[in-house]
Amino acid sequence: MKKKSGLFIVLSLVAVLMLSACGNSGNGGTTGGNAGNASGNTGGKSLGDQVKHEIIGIDPGAGIMKATSAAIEEYGLSDWTLIEGSGAAMTATLAKAVKSEQPIIITGWTPHWMFAKYDLKYLEDPKNVYGEAEEIHTVVRQGLKEDHPVAYEFLDRFEWTSDEMGEIMTAIQDGQDPAEAAKAWAESHSDRIDAWTADLAPVSGDKIKLSYVAWDSEIASTNLLQYVLENHLGYKVEALQVEAGPMWTGVASGDVDATAAAWLPLTHADYWDKYKDQLEDLGANMTGVRTGLVVPAYVEANSIEDLK
Repeated sequence: MKKKSGLFIVLSLVAVLMLSACGNSGNGGTTGGNAGNASGNTGGKSLGDQVKHEIIGIDPGAGIMKATSAAIEEYGLSDWTLIEGSGAAMTATLAKAVKSEQPIIITGWTPHWMFAKYDLKYLEDPKNVYGEAEEIHTVVRQGLKEDHPVAYEFLDRFEWTSDEMGEIMTAIQDGQDPAEAAKAWAESHSDRIDAWTADLAPVSGDKIKLSYVAWDSEIASTNLLQYVLENHLGYKVEALQVEAGPMWTGVASGDVDATAAAWLPLTHADYWDKYKDQLEDLGANMTGVRTGLVVPAYVEANSIEDLK
């Protein structure tokens, strides 16, 4: 009886362990399959739950922030929060998420170095809240043509591509000083510099004041403008890094001579409507730029509507 009882106990324990293992295998398989899955279904959670219903933004006064607030309302994303910060804070958060392959949603724009460094995609915007492709314009104060004709003509000629800008942005991101990155680009693209400055007689230390917002794209363009104005056209340049509002106000009031950082027609629409009669638009220095919500390519969401 003791042997039979002992055998019975052993068999019972084996059965219990087998059932337990099967149960754990099923649960573990589910958990293991979802772990690291950033498609919006990790552990049964929606994409919104995974990112705490947060969209990582930039400066509160930026046009893309206003557009994103409008998108939240237009798409009925009432449980989502737009996090204010800065461009640097946004890219730092993005880098951390990509390193661990976690989902993240950010306010993004091109040109920007992050698209070269990471595999990213825009979420489709079927309601067209962010508008069509934008342009970056150069706007100058009234009277600049008469006061500084050489600088005016150069700024009027200045135009380049997102790929060209990307070379400077990438160099800066890799640790190069912005002024040095602009100088290196100018020296390796002398044909572009020659085209912008052809037949322009250099001045002797005339002062020019530029303003720009602290976006990677505008840091690249303004440092390049400063280099050409100083080293090819003889100007002494003061470049002011400011918020979007003061940038536009400065040019409109005449306190600043020019900015090559005006995003139109959407991003800076409010400023354009307010100040367009008080300044001069020299036209686009870059076309085909874009803004919107951006996610890493491994996130399976493809549209803003997927965030509902």
